[in-house]
Parts: sequence; structure tokens; C-alpha cells
Amino acid sequence: MIKFGAVITCFLVIILIAIVSRAQLSIVDTYRGSQEHWPKPTIDEGVDFKPLGALPKEAQFPDYNPYSKAKETLGRQLFFERRMSQSEQVSCASCHDPDLGWADGKRKAIGHNRLIHDLNTPSIVNSAWLNSVYRNGRAGSLEAQIIETWQNPLEMAAHLPTAVARITSIEGYPPMFRDAFGTEEVSAVHISKAIATFMRQVTLTNTRFDKFMRGQRAVFKDDEIEGLHLFRTKARCANCHNGNLLSDGKFHHLGSSFHNVGEFQGRYRVTKQAENVGAFRTPGLRGFAETSPYLHNGLVKDLDTLLHVYNSGWWQNSELDNKGNNIPTAALSKHIKTLDLSEPERTQLKAFLGTLKGEAFWVEPPPELE
Repeated sequence: MIKFGAVITCFLVIILIAIVSRAQLSIVDTYRGSQEHWPKPTIDEGVDFKPLGALPKEAQFPDYNPYSKAKETLGRQLFFERRMSQSEQVSCASCHDPDLGWADGKRKAIGHNRLIHDLNTPSIVNSAWLNSVYRNGRAGSLEAQIIETWQNPLEMAAHLPTAVARITSIEGYPPMFRDAFGTEEVSAVHISKAIATFMRQVTLTNTRFDKFMRGQRAVFKDDEIEGLHLFRTKARCANCHNGNLLSDGKFHHLGSSFHNVGEFQGRYRVTKQAENVGAFRTPGLRGFAETSPYLHNGLVKDLDTLLHVYNSGWWQNSELDNKGNNIPTAALSKHIKTLDLSEPERTQLKAFLGTLKGEAFWVEPPPELE
């Protein structure tokens, strides 16, 4: 009888071990299946959550600026054209270098006359899908952003009529404008449309994440799937990083800006609404591993540090006694919480983020026209 009881106990232990093992594997197995059967994401009330997905392989172009190969070719030439700037030394590519993930690798951007900007340079990768541009969303299109940056005294600092006249005087340009727009007239509007067309071709749409989301489930290792699960649940990333672009397109304060320090106003500078103080756009995550340092002010140097800060729940800015203005104190986004991720979990999350690397659109800088 004792032996029989021991056999039953042993059998039950084996079954329990099998159940536990199956439970441990179930997350991986579930994510290798249909997305409709994935675990429910951890999403805060009121969040306009969109399921994760792959980006279209080709960018779409707006009706007011349709694609043409001639326009892209002209835009590429102008993107690298230093003579568009006041000093004739700064081009779009000075801050958006194809060898640096279409950013510049610096904590803060350096523009006209070596002036240091208050903001970190964002990559232009996948900017074709943006509904508004700049970290505070103040421009409604890439075309508008190009015109503003071109004149910004901290960036290219150009006087547009002078810059347009200079480009017109370069013999190689008028024929390119004729091919792109049907006229040799060089104008600020045509220049902005050409550069925007080129920028919309700078895409990263075929990462391992995109392949996984298109059904190629074998491209992910088990730890990457575990990281994807954490991204959607315990790590709470999907509250802001969701949809095909892995961005909600909204603006949030993380604790990374400090009152009266640098560009601390964020979206508030556009809306004048208290909840937007210190709020900056949620970036898409494809290719971000190549664009450190991170955040709007380049505050965080590497991904490990960034994950530690998110894990700790950031921090809430204290009210200053004499802040010298009537701008409200930034309030930490309600989506930021202490995560209590273990070291193995942070490793898994980092592994998933590694699937967002890939070969972005790249070009060799064209020779200067004469």
C-alpha cells in the first residue's frame, strides 16, 4: 500500500512538473500563433490602444505631393546641399546622417555657426507616417518642417530669397526642377516638396519584428517572444508604443525635462495647456538602437540606462519656490509606473527591442552640382 501511494505521489509530481513546464512554454507557443489569441495587453483606461502590427513595405505619399522618381532624385541632391544654408556649410544631412541612423549621434544638435540646439536630433526614419512633425508636433507636414528648419537661426539660418537665388544660379539645378515639376523655376515650395519626397523614402519597414508580425513567427527566439510579452503587459510599453508605428503619436512627460532648463516646455509651447508642459512626442522604435543618446534632450546615453529609468518609474518634478514664470510645473505622465522588472526580464525586453533593428534606406551622398 505504501509503495502504491508512493507511485501515485510520484505520478502526480510528474504531472505537476509537466503542467508547470507547459505553462512556462505557453507564452512562447501562444505568441507563435494567431495574434487574436495573444494575452490581453496591459493598457490603462482611456488609452486609444491599437494592436501592434507591421508597417506597409512602401510609404504612401500625400495627394498634394505625389511621388515621382525625378522629384526623389532632386530631393536627395538638395538634402545634401550645403549651399541652401546661410553659411553654405550646413545641409539637412549635417544632422540627419545616413551613417548614423539618419540622426547625428550627438546629445544635442549643432547647427549654424556651431550653435548648440536645446534638443536631440530625431531620426527621419519612417517620417513618412508622421501626422505632425518636430518633437513638440508644431509642424503639420514634412514640407512645413523643411521650410521652418531652413530658416531657423539655430539650424540652417537661411534667408529664403537669397538661398533660392543661390540654388537657381547653380547650372545643374534648373533642369532637375524641370524634370521634377515641369518647370525650371526654383522656389521654396518646390524645394520643400522635393526634399519631403526624398525623406518619405527613408524607411525601415522590414525588421524582424515586421516579419514576425506578418506571420513569420520563426524569426523570433524564445527570449525575444518573452520580451514582446513583457512589452505588451508588465513593462507597460504598449500604453504609448502601439499600432504599426509603435507610437501613439501623442505627447507625454517622462520626467526627463526640468523647469527652466533647456527646452522644457515641450508640447505646451504649442497648445498652452498645462497637461502638455514637458510633453514630447512618443517616438517610433524601429531603428532606435542606432540613434543613441535618447530622449528629447539626449539625457540618457544607452538602452540599458533607459530601461533602468523606466523600471524605476522615473521621477516627479518638484514645484520651485521662485521659478520666474507662470508656466505650470510638468506632471509625470499617468502611464509611468514603477515596473519591478527583474534583471532577466529586462534582458528579455532588451532582446525584443533588438528585433526592431534593420537595414534602413541608405544612400551615398551625391556629388555637388556645379
